[in-house]
Amino acid sequence: MAKQVKLKAEPRGQIGRSAVRKLRARGLIPAVIYGGRDTPQPLQVAARDINTLMSQASGENVLVELEIAGEGSSRTALVQEVQHSPVSGNIRHVDFHAISMDQMIQAEVPLEPIGTAVGVKTFGGLLEQSLRALAIECLPGDLPDRLTVDVSQLNIGDSIHVRNIRLPPGVTAKVQQDLTAFSVVAPVVEEERVAPEAEAAAAGPEVITEKKEEGEAATAPAPAAKEKAPKEKEKK
Repeated sequence: MAKQVKLKAEPRGQIGRSAVRKLRARGLIPAVIYGGRDTPQPLQVAARDINTLMSQASGENVLVELEIAGEGSSRTALVQEVQHSPVSGNIRHVDFHAISMDQMIQAEVPLEPIGTAVGVKTFGGLLEQSLRALAIECLPGDLPDRLTVDVSQLNIGDSIHVRNIRLPPGVTAKVQQDLTAFSVVAPVVEEERVAPEAEAAAAGPEVITEKKEEGEAATAPAPAAKEKAPKEKEKK
C-alpha cells in the first residue's frame, strides 16, 4: 500500500516572485493545496522536509498527512505536482491535492516488471514496456505504491495486456483493457555490409587490355626517291 508520511506546513500570506524568492532564501518552499475548500490555499514548507518526503517516495504514490499551523486537525493529501529548477534540479514548488479517506480517488501507479522473460533469456529477444504507469481508481487506503508484473513466461511474440495485470482488492483500472503493457519482440539483425574489396572480387577478374608501347607500331615505308631527269646533250 501507499506510504503515509507527516509533513508540517504553514499558511503563506505573501505571493509573487519577490516574496517567493525571499522564501527560498530562508530555506522554505512555496506550496499550494487544492481541493476540500472553495479556494486553493498557499502554503510554505521546509525545503529539508519536502526533500526527505520526495526521496522516500522515489516515484511512488505517497499519502501526505499535512499538519498546517493554526489548524486543529491534519489534512490528508496527495502530491499532485512538483516543480524543479532546470539548472540545479532543486525543488521550487509543490502542489498538493486534498482527499477524503472515504471517497474514491484516481491516481497513476508505476508498473514494475519482475523476472526475466524466457524469450529474452533463451532466444535473445527484447522486452518492451509500453505502459510505464497504470491509471487506477480506489479508496485512499487501498492505493498501491506500485504494481509488479511477472514477465518471466513471455516468449517472443507474447504480450501482457491491462486485463492480465492482477490488481489488489478495491482497485480498478481506468484505461482500456486491451492496452499492451509488456511484450517480447525478436532481436533486430542487421545485414552485414560487404567490403568494397569483396564486392570487387565477387564481380569477377578485371580484364586488362595491354597497350602497345611507343615505337612498337609498324613504321610506314618512306616514299621512293624521284629519279632525276637525264641532262640534255650540249649542241656543238
